[in-house]
Amino acid sequence: MVVRRRIAAVVVLAVAVVAVTVGAQALTGPGSRPAGATRTTTSTTVTTTTTTVAPTTTSTVDPGTLPQTDAMASSDDALFEAHVQDLWRAVVDGNAAEALPAFFPLSAYIQVKGISDPEHDYDTRLIPDFEADVRALHAQLGAGAASATFTGIDVQGTQAQWILPGVEYNKGSYWRVYGTVVHYTEGTTVGSFPVTSMISWRGEWYVVHLGAIR
Repeated sequence: MVVRRRIAAVVVLAVAVVAVTVGAQALTGPGSRPAGATRTTTSTTVTTTTTTVAPTTTSTVDPGTLPQTDAMASSDDALFEAHVQDLWRAVVDGNAAEALPAFFPLSAYIQVKGISDPEHDYDTRLIPDFEADVRALHAQLGAGAASATFTGIDVQGTQAQWILPGVEYNKGSYWRVYGTVVHYTEGTTVGSFPVTSMISWRGEWYVVHLGAIR
């Protein structure tokens, strides 16, 4: 009788355990985390890379305030071509101010010339001469100036000379070239005019005498 009672107790205990287990599953549902269990979480971090494009800036540094270099000036670079277009437009319009970007900078002239007042010389001689030369060339084009077409420029680069301090009242050096010629057409007429003297600053040609050196 004692043995049977122990067996019955074991059976009752087993049934109770099964009932508790089934009940827990019913409460948590399939795939649920039982109370007290530890959840393992996998975390994925997405890194976003932002590329910042620097804004395009235009340099406002006056090249004449920078030191001279001995770089040989070229007639093939974009800046020189832009200067030639400025010069041509000034002649067509009769307005020398349009060609001032192509003219040797005052700030560079002050560095180069070993005279007592280079700024005065620049303002009272070089610029007035240049303005007079532009007006004379505009008059040369005549009534058909607006229809004239620029066709090219010849720069005698192989004849350029490196001018040393002490020459031409200079305290600085530069490349100098004579004999540059601008070509154009006006209707059926082929014409040209000289750029008497150009000098270099930091590897760029600038006009210093358009007509005769005075």
